[in-house]
Amino acid sequence: MWNRDEVRGKAERMKGRVKEEVGRATGDERMRDEGEAERASGALQEGFGEGRRKVGNAIKEIGKKVGQ
Repeated sequence: MWNRDEVRGKAERMKGRVKEEVGRATGDERMRDEGEAERASGALQEGFGEGRRKVGNAIKEIGKKVGQ
């Protein structure tokens, strides 16, 4: 199950991709650059969330093994 950081990161990446493409289509370099930055930021946030989820899952598994 995705966590909040993963969802927000995915949304930020999508928003960035749209801005980037609109900037390219209209020749607006500033919008294109903003889109690239938002896409990179979203990827970072999504990666952080994925790492956090994996650590949480590992802790749960350890807890289950200790409880046996």
